[in-house]
Amino acid sequence: MNLPESYIPILIQAGVAIGFVAISLLGAHFLGPQQKKGNSVKNQSWECGIPVEGNARTPFSIKYFLTAVLFVLFDIEIVFFYPYAVNFREFGLEGFFAVLTFVAIFFLAFFYVWKRGALDWDK
Repeated sequence: MNLPESYIPILIQAGVAIGFVAISLLGAHFLGPQQKKGNSVKNQSWECGIPVEGNARTPFSIKYFLTAVLFVLFDIEIVFFYPYAVNFREFGLEGFFAVLTFVAIFFLAFFYVWKRGALDWDK
């Protein structure tokens, strides 16, 4: 198999990553605590010593999910800023206007979310 030399570091990194995952999973399985099967009191769920009330299917407020989606949205925005920050001189004025448009779209999304009340935790 003839691979270009530029693929060798990628293959090494992939092998190290896969090896790390395999060692972590096997180590957790063999070195982690072993639980006994059954319905004993020790296997029941407890939160700070308080007995469980209700079941695990109690719905959460949509605010938690909305906050998670907003975090991911604005976190991805930062990921797209990195290539621009590294190469902003090569992009020139056209790249600047592209990033300005990108920021404007995110500001519109932010103001939309703000006006819809997604950031108001009191409601």
